Amino acid sequence: MVMSIETDTADVTDDSVESLASALGEAITDLPEYEAYQDAKADVEADEQAQERIEEFEQIREEYMVARQTNQADQDDLRTLKKAQRELHELPVMEDYLQAQSDLELRLQELNEIISEPLTVDFGEKAGGCCQE
Repeated sequence: MVMSIETDTADVTDDSVESLASALGEAITDLPEYEAYQDAKADVEADEQAQERIEEFEQIREEYMVARQTNQADQDDLRTLKKAQRELHELPVMEDYLQAQSDLELRLQELNEIISEPLTVDFGEKAGGCCQE
């Protein structure tokens, strides 16, 4: 879907900017990368093995974070966490999901650059502090 929107800057209102932003959001949902991401996400959610590994990983990660906060985490804990993550990511359904997520993030980054081009700040970054270069 290719949209051509020409707006005279004198005619720009808050409502028209919000309308354009809404149209952009709708257009993004039609991107092949977005649709692939949604499909891959649904596949992960429907996969029992993936869900079990996710729960296992989340439990190990939570235990590691608590141990780290209390200065009780050691290298074995970190290795256990990394092993659980690797086993989760090696599932074909998770590999597909992670690739789709990466593809979508890259596409959104490209769009961010296009939106940010005429601005003096990066549209996708938080503006913070004074005089960021």
